[in-house]
Amino acid sequence: MFLLSLIILFVALALLGVTIWNAVSWPRVGSAIPATTATGLSILIPARNEEENIGDCLESVLAQGEAVGEILVYDDHSRDDTSRVVSKYIKRDARVKLIKPEPLPAGWCGKTFACARLAQQARGSWLLFLDADARLSENAVARILAAAEARGVTLLSCWPRLEMLSFWERALMPVLNFVVFTLYPAPLAARRSLDPSLGLAHGSCLLARRDIYETIGGHTAVRDQLFEDVRLAQLWRRHGFYSLCLDGQLVLTVRMYDSLGEIWKGFQKNFFPAFRRERSFWAFLLLHALFFLPFALAPLAFPGSATWTYTAAAACILSMRTALAWRFNHPLWSVLLHPLGEAILVALGLTSWMRFKLGRGVEWKERRYSQRSRNGERSEKSSGFAGDTVSERR
Repeated sequence: MFLLSLIILFVALALLGVTIWNAVSWPRVGSAIPATTATGLSILIPARNEEENIGDCLESVLAQGEAVGEILVYDDHSRDDTSRVVSKYIKRDARVKLIKPEPLPAGWCGKTFACARLAQQARGSWLLFLDADARLSENAVARILAAAEARGVTLLSCWPRLEMLSFWERALMPVLNFVVFTLYPAPLAARRSLDPSLGLAHGSCLLARRDIYETIGGHTAVRDQLFEDVRLAQLWRRHGFYSLCLDGQLVLTVRMYDSLGEIWKGFQKNFFPAFRRERSFWAFLLLHALFFLPFALAPLAFPGSATWTYTAAAACILSMRTALAWRFNHPLWSVLLHPLGEAILVALGLTSWMRFKLGRGVEWKERRYSQRSRNGERSEKSSGFAGDTVSERR
């Protein structure tokens, strides 16, 4: 037990260093607004059953001014009044257009096909993909474009500020940033611009230069990916082009999920597919199981020699959460619920694996995604779901 506690403490100390580095040094999309702003940018919004979100999203987009040349919304077979809401904005501003849906082809995920169709219809030299639950702040488009041009980036993603209103959002959503920014060295990614392993993106806000997007194949190249944003960023770098993910809290707000059930379904959909290799998935799950142990075993170790190491490891983990709470403006009380978050994280990972490997897959927005391959494993050379099936309820 003492040796295990030392291993956990050593790992926690190392990742605390990464976390503090991210919290202090990760570049932001700045607040400065350029004197001149390029025009002709296309904003592209895939929308499936988004009647409650699309209006506020379009309001924030229309407030961006002349930097936006056109606003295309793909109504992805919505069963609600998404198209009716968009039609109101079409009458209000000629830049807004509604793209009618086409049947989802075999081998595609719903969002990737929607984004590909939007890109085909767009005319701008820059393409800004936005989720329907994204809200842009004042002059956000000008600031995002300025950041891309200043850094010589042809694919720029902005990590949003998470809007969290309910108890479960505030308790669990900060774990997303904990999962990413305890392991991912964001400042290093800005320096090592062509390392594919450091490609990162948040699909709620993705700015792409059109010519490069078309050169690498765009969303067609990641058509079978549920984790398409990160895969696109990695592919961008693999082709020798510069992609970057910046802290975009000053320009973008997203409310990803509004209940415990939505959080569970949303992350279950992406958890196992996030890993290209199954052994990486199990290593990640083991790490977070170990991060739960100090909180469970420290009281049991008393008065044994492992007490101080488990306590120190728990303190390191809570320090990581505190540093990220400072950077991302998370509620501090959620830090104290970290053991609950870790337990739910591990449970989510296991159920995601079981659904994809042993069950019928996961359902998201009335589509079911499942993975089947002849040997039961994902190929390390594959971009994602070998033998994927996508079924849709009508």
